[in-house]
Amino acid sequence: MIPVNEPLLNGNEKKYLNECIDTGWISSEGPFIKKFEEGMASYVGRKYAVAVTNGTAALEMAVEALGIGKGDEVIMPSFTIISCGQAVVKTGATPVLVDSEYDSFNMRVEDIEAKITPKTKAIMVVHIYGLPVDMNPVLELAKKYNLKIIEDAAEMHGQTYNGKMCGSFGDISIFSFYPNKHITTGEGGMVLMDDEALFERCKSLRNLCFSPDGNKRFIHEELGWNLRMTNIQAALGVAQLERIDEFVAQKRWIGSMYQELLGDIEVINLPLKQKSFAGNIYWVFAITLKDEYPKTAKEVMRELGARGVGTRPFFYPMHSQPVFNKMGLFVGEEDPNATKLYERGFYIPSGLALTEKQILEVSKIMHEVLE
Repeated sequence: MIPVNEPLLNGNEKKYLNECIDTGWISSEGPFIKKFEEGMASYVGRKYAVAVTNGTAALEMAVEALGIGKGDEVIMPSFTIISCGQAVVKTGATPVLVDSEYDSFNMRVEDIEAKITPKTKAIMVVHIYGLPVDMNPVLELAKKYNLKIIEDAAEMHGQTYNGKMCGSFGDISIFSFYPNKHITTGEGGMVLMDDEALFERCKSLRNLCFSPDGNKRFIHEELGWNLRMTNIQAALGVAQLERIDEFVAQKRWIGSMYQELLGDIEVINLPLKQKSFAGNIYWVFAITLKDEYPKTAKEVMRELGARGVGTRPFFYPMHSQPVFNKMGLFVGEEDPNATKLYERGFYIPSGLALTEKQILEVSKIMHEVLE
């Protein structure tokens, strides 16, 4: 089986992990935490960063830190991972959904303004699969209506919008470091911001809201989480961050190979190579089946799996998620592009460790299955 993803861990990962073990610094107090946070902040162009346990935790912290709660609304795409909606719902606030562009997979920014109400407190921007959301119109809306921007850049390590790093926009941004991301810590995430008060707030929420007064350490005025990243995870992150430019180039090479090798399969849509503000970073190589092709994505994925090609489905749209519908959310809502993307889309092996031989084999099998 050619896996849909396999990370590259052949840099300084072992060296830094051994350093953690040799020094005994394996908890969240170790020196690699600060080094990783400062490295990511510098790379993205942010003043501050707070490392946490995973990307979902980063989203939940971001929403909480901005003071979003009961009675508030947050606008976001329907076509995204459930973590985005979950982070809002858990505070008592309400997600308000917009549909996505079918070709870029990102939220339709032209639909956002119609969804703004007096209850709207923030827009959650989610950059999906390889191209960024068109940020300038979103920033203009946020300024016009005095809204916060939460930027989910979980999949966008190294991507830019008009030359500026994704993750550097808005009031607060997040990254994920799951093994399928451009850089990984196994499990892990990060929250980034430029506001010092927001930085201090996130540090407190990450660490159970312990009092900064040592005499009152175990006296708590509010509830937080234990979302601390370990020094071991951060050591991996530091080693991975050292190679981020190499990893971005590798992803774009994989994408360009597939574009060339699969371009003559008439029944599929290949991912957009670029928009006016960015070239595709190909976090994954995402494919949709054309309308005239009779099989569903699930059927094609089964056939590819039987031939040894790993695949993953697209996100199931939030407006159709049973858990949200049971809460009375999104009942009767229709976001047709989000629905169609799930039904017609999937992605193929595109991890950093993918070899040219494997790309050629995947492409050969894709031709055999789809022609």
